Amino acid sequence: MSLHSVTRRGVLKAALAAAAVVNYSAAAAFLSTYGPAPLDRPRPYEGELPPALPPAGMAAFRIPTGFNHRTAAFGYRGGPFSDQRDFASTAVLVTHPRGDLLIDTGLGRQIDAQFHLLPASLQALTQYRKLGAAADQLDAVGYDPAALRGLLLTHAHWDHTSGVADFPGVPVLLPQSERDFIAAGGAFTQFISATPNVNYQVYDFEDGPYLGFSRSHDVYGDGALVVVPAPGHTPGSVIAFMTLPDNRRFALVGDLAWQREGITQLEERPWLARLQDDIDPGQVRDNLLRMYAVAQRLPDMILAPAHDARGFANLPLLS
Repeated sequence: MSLHSVTRRGVLKAALAAAAVVNYSAAAAFLSTYGPAPLDRPRPYEGELPPALPPAGMAAFRIPTGFNHRTAAFGYRGGPFSDQRDFASTAVLVTHPRGDLLIDTGLGRQIDAQFHLLPASLQALTQYRKLGAAADQLDAVGYDPAALRGLLLTHAHWDHTSGVADFPGVPVLLPQSERDFIAAGGAFTQFISATPNVNYQVYDFEDGPYLGFSRSHDVYGDGALVVVPAPGHTPGSVIAFMTLPDNRRFALVGDLAWQREGITQLEERPWLARLQDDIDPGQVRDNLLRMYAVAQRLPDMILAPAHDARGFANLPLLS
């Protein structure tokens, strides 16, 4: 064997060893982005508690439409990979003397056909299970869709808007920034973009500060359902604060966090999820801190991230 061959073989071995070290280091660095990294805890919210006078005729019901198989690690930093969770897609029916609202629509009647509009990478990572479209569940209990004042979106991503097509003509209520986000197109808003003749109704945040958020929109004018801007996941993401006649308070936070540990433990989504899913992770972080401060002031408030069935379990099933 020539000296040249020995030298070349040694260089090759050294190169392979170096590549293995680099690959191991890269894998370790990537896995570390799933490790716990809690944000610094802010002081509890110290402002006045806003009044709420929900009428006796108000109620709210959960309508589970399906779920995706995930793990806690997918939902928040520090979540165990071994903790299998079903990420819910739940609509909430709010009945009120001034008109009923459906908050998000979950998975609709056309989800199987709509699903193919999503990027192939997202399809490959998503295993959804249908439980029944909100429109079908409303039909099954004899609910008159004419009573719906509107569909109030926490944001316009596919798993929140799949059922918009099932409610033709019903106004879709959203802020202008989310309407612009839909109009701009994008991989995650294709369901609502592909729905013809959507009756968009834009609302403004014309009311004052609310629980540490700078602006608000009092939907009914009685404090029972107050929407605040919480951009970051999408430009027009919102949180809906709901107070029921029995004085229970809910925070329907949409996708500000995917699981409630995102708020209670102040853990952001893992790096890759933030990169792919959040328009502005810095804004998400700021709103997580605000929501944590509110939760510390109101420990009995029920936190209901859109994909965490535990919060919605505090509402009765539609029946």
